[in-house]
Amino acid sequence: MIEFVRGYIDYVCPEYIVMEVNGVGYQIFVPNPFSFRPSRDTIMTVYTYHYVREDVIALYGFRTREERTLFAKLLQVSGIGPKGGLAILATGDVRRLVQAIEEENEAFLCKFPGVGKKTARQMILDLKGKLQHVMPDAMPNLFAEWEHIDRSTALDEAIEALKALGYAEREIRKITPILKQETLSTDQYIKRALQLLLK
Repeated sequence: MIEFVRGYIDYVCPEYIVMEVNGVGYQIFVPNPFSFRPSRDTIMTVYTYHYVREDVIALYGFRTREERTLFAKLLQVSGIGPKGGLAILATGDVRRLVQAIEEENEAFLCKFPGVGKKTARQMILDLKGKLQHVMPDAMPNLFAEWEHIDRSTALDEAIEALKALGYAEREIRKITPILKQETLSTDQYIKRALQLLLK
């Protein structure tokens, strides 16, 4: 098990980041890649989940151990794979997610890509009462905000990231006019889009 990776952020794209550690680049899939900024000036620590299946070996990364624990618990739910787990965590609003599970709010859970009524019910059955230790009180907001000079580029990157998370183009098209009214960084566009998608 790889507990964490500590190094420089070398590359960011809609699906993953690349961290350089002693000359080796690690491809790490994260909930919101654009919350990271490529930099040779800052050493970062990303807590990892080493996912191994017959046809897949991948690293998934998180800002905190608590967030990684929640991801691992989501993977234990029938019907949720790594991509679905990342999409659920991409909002950064863990308190709302835990609240929905505790209150058995299936309608809210079904708004995540790939989550239908059956999977939402399974999430509630498997996780209700078991997530107190991953509440956001133990998860400080560590996202580093950074500005893109080109608003259109930032919005385009955000749209690609939403697609990578599994949101359909028709869902994205509905909220794009709203996003175009704002000037935000890529990370901020993604967070704003997720807020709109989960309303």
